[in-house]
Amino acid sequence: MLESAASAVRADSHGPTSSEPTAVHLVTLGCARNEVDSEELAAQLDSGGFRLVADPADADAVIVNTCGFIEAAKKDSIDTLLAASDLKKAGRPRAVVAVGCLAERYGHELAESLPEADAVLGFDDYADIGDRVRTALVGEPHPAHMPRDRRSLLPLAPAARASAANTVAIPGHQMTRVGGVGPASGPRIVRQRLDGGPYAPLKIASGCDRRCTFCAIPSFRGAYVSRPPAEIIAEAAWLVERGVRELFLVSENSSSYGKDLGDIRLLERLLAELSELDGLSWIRVSYLQPAEMRPSLVEVIAGTPKVVPYFDLSFQHAAPGVLRRMRRFGDIESFLALIDSIRGLAPHAGIRSNVICGFPGESEAELDVLCEFLTAAELDAIGVFGYSVEEGTEAAQLDGQLSAEEIEGRRAHVTDIADEMVSQRAASRIGEQVQVLVEEAGEEIVGRAAHQGPEVDGSVYLTTTDRLERGDLVEAVVYDSDGIDLLATMTADPHVAKPQEFQSP
Repeated sequence: MLESAASAVRADSHGPTSSEPTAVHLVTLGCARNEVDSEELAAQLDSGGFRLVADPADADAVIVNTCGFIEAAKKDSIDTLLAASDLKKAGRPRAVVAVGCLAERYGHELAESLPEADAVLGFDDYADIGDRVRTALVGEPHPAHMPRDRRSLLPLAPAARASAANTVAIPGHQMTRVGGVGPASGPRIVRQRLDGGPYAPLKIASGCDRRCTFCAIPSFRGAYVSRPPAEIIAEAAWLVERGVRELFLVSENSSSYGKDLGDIRLLERLLAELSELDGLSWIRVSYLQPAEMRPSLVEVIAGTPKVVPYFDLSFQHAAPGVLRRMRRFGDIESFLALIDSIRGLAPHAGIRSNVICGFPGESEAELDVLCEFLTAAELDAIGVFGYSVEEGTEAAQLDGQLSAEEIEGRRAHVTDIADEMVSQRAASRIGEQVQVLVEEAGEEIVGRAAHQGPEVDGSVYLTTTDRLERGDLVEAVVYDSDGIDLLATMTADPHVAKPQEFQSP
């Protein structure tokens, strides 16, 4: 699979130079969790004598933080590595380095399939990233790792992982003092912001203990490990000091936060503590499992100051038979009841989800059930994916595998329904008063409302005569919609909303 994806035109690489490497260009692909990992790598490189540059043509080395989730993401990662290699043929950069999930998942196989990459580094190499890049720049090979199931690196029982986790490389969980100086709330995080925008992802946990039959992530990200609340709060304070107005809490499964620390309701308390940070406007939680949405968590997300009523719920499907084959739980009735409970507490809450169509054995009747659910749920954003076979997963061995053409047809059909439903949901917000976090303040003022997560849930286009700046939080009224996007105008008495608290409409 990787061999075919990497079958581009090959060319001889030029020899190494003896110049001291200084400039690095870092490319981040995939999810917000990868963004955190890249910022950690950036800080290590900066403290190790490298400087980060925005243009890969100005770099001595290009590091690509890859995604290895599904086939399309793998192809994007390989294409990016090959594009960096094409620049290398012209003399700059001098080395191309692969890190991230694709590199961790495939290791030596990726290195053999893609000789254009001068180094393929797994998570265990992250602590020595500077040395690994220098090695690549002088043309010395670093052996790519043999992949292993990272779930086996920690105890099976979640409660036994706290001490053992210190001996395992877990990207995004590193803390140390830099120059012996840190904020009053705790030590400075080894992280360098790569985007000066008003929001930042903040990793609260890594890994996953669920065994969804279609997903390979647990095998290369490992067992579930929560970060201690004190570390998260310290990093949050560090980010706020650097201008962050919105914290985007990320993990593979945020609703499991705290279970390995002996407190399954720890997320509720963490959110309350984060809401006390001065200068912070919004807190957003991502990646919630419907089966784990206890009433107390719904109440805290819907009602805690600064925590926006936003529910990123991974439904995946709605037909009970398909869900069981996915090794998941639920049905239309339970999912709609959860949605009703959320909107009963927060009528304007944002609810998004991802769904998979074309799963092995999915009948046309089961596909109809999924479409019926999406029509009834009135979600704000829906990601529709066609099933793709992931080697090493249980689903790859299931009977009833559908053809690529059939899967694509079902994906296109469900996408049409999803697009119509999210457009209707956006239109239903016309006349609604919203708070908007400004992300672009040039000729066009663009931001997001509380129900819109970063990058994937649409935008708000603001009409105003006021001079606004990136990071302002303003009051507006929606007057129109365009697909998933909203058009809004500043209220009659426009003002920058107080940064201390999310204000419900």
